[in-house]
Amino acid sequence: MKVLVVGGGGREHAIIKKLKENKTIEQIFALPGNGGIAADAECVNVAATDIDKIVDFAIQSQIDYAVVAPDDPLVLGCVDALNAKGIACFGPNKAAAIIEGSKVFSKNLMKKYGIPTAEYEVFDDADKALKYLETAPIPTVIKADGLALGKGVIIAMTRQEAKNAVVSIMQDKQFGKSGDNIVIEEFLTGPEVSVLSFTDGNVVVPMISSMDHKRAGDNDTGLNTGGMGTVAPNPYYTKDIAEECMQKIFLPTIRAMKAEGRTFKGCLYFGLMLTPKGPKVIEYNCRFGDPETQVVLPLLESDLLTVMQAVTNETLADTEVKFSDKNACCVIMASKGYPSSYEKGYEITIPTELLDSTYVAGATLKDGKLLTSGGRVLGVTSIANTLKEAITVSYKKVENINFENRYFRNDIGSKALKAGEEN
Repeated sequence: MKVLVVGGGGREHAIIKKLKENKTIEQIFALPGNGGIAADAECVNVAATDIDKIVDFAIQSQIDYAVVAPDDPLVLGCVDALNAKGIACFGPNKAAAIIEGSKVFSKNLMKKYGIPTAEYEVFDDADKALKYLETAPIPTVIKADGLALGKGVIIAMTRQEAKNAVVSIMQDKQFGKSGDNIVIEEFLTGPEVSVLSFTDGNVVVPMISSMDHKRAGDNDTGLNTGGMGTVAPNPYYTKDIAEECMQKIFLPTIRAMKAEGRTFKGCLYFGLMLTPKGPKVIEYNCRFGDPETQVVLPLLESDLLTVMQAVTNETLADTEVKFSDKNACCVIMASKGYPSSYEKGYEITIPTELLDSTYVAGATLKDGKLLTSGGRVLGVTSIANTLKEAITVSYKKVENINFENRYFRNDIGSKALKAGEEN
């Protein structure tokens, strides 16, 4: 069997490593992949957003199954294009991917179907948005409507910061057309939880919960990033909360999408906040999260390809999806200066015994050497019986992986440890 994975980051590396466990897969291609992924799949230099070339390659290579991992190709309709040529895929079609592709759509969906989320207003005119902010409750959250590499959300602690955000997004076009419309949202408080889920449009099977660390610096300081590390499970996410989320958020969401003629099949990511008034949706993603995937998939005991095919074939209700009851921690190693400016091209050295638990995100191969090529360079994951042990082992691994200008947070999982002690 030949499998194609669209994408080239740490998330895709984690997906590929897990798919490799299935012995019926003879060959895995990654488009475009990266220098680290090249050790586990055949990388082909085709951009994840070049839908025509992806389809051409899939046909020529006689691909049996495709996994479309990133948000951009999903929103652009990559699954639709592959399906049109008879290639089975894991991932939502274009109509369903709008749940991440447009924050205005997702907020209006939640409002229409009574799914708990923050109060909000939508604007397509900067002057009207600025006028609204003169009396809006502060702090507030400003969101660009479209995809913005995970950076289209600004938490404004003052009225001036909120106005600056509107000007930056709507007038200065910081995120291009993604900022033509914005959502101005109520500021919620409480622990954040990420829950990835498999869904075939009929049933939802949540994966292990996780806790992301978005800020660049220790103690949640500095700029927002794509994620500096994750732990799983999230200690704030109790069995009672999980059941409440299933009944009030997860099932209502897939039923709402189906009712709208946008049946969602793939991985639906629920970004939740556990507020004093109960769990609320902060955001939906139409795909596996990054770096949440790097702690969630290593805990999956069932065969990933089998589960993905069950999603495609709408037989998920009859398929066992089993996770380990252990704990996982992923520490992201980045280039110093990320998410702003940083230097690249430095050689990365990874001990052979750590390759299996290292997920490469931003690296190229040149003359047989692995060189840094991105802000987030790689993630190092460990699994253990306790969260404390998983964190300790991950940081020991980090000490043995080297490249110039390496940077990482020193407190991944510390908040989860404290929460675990409190609970």
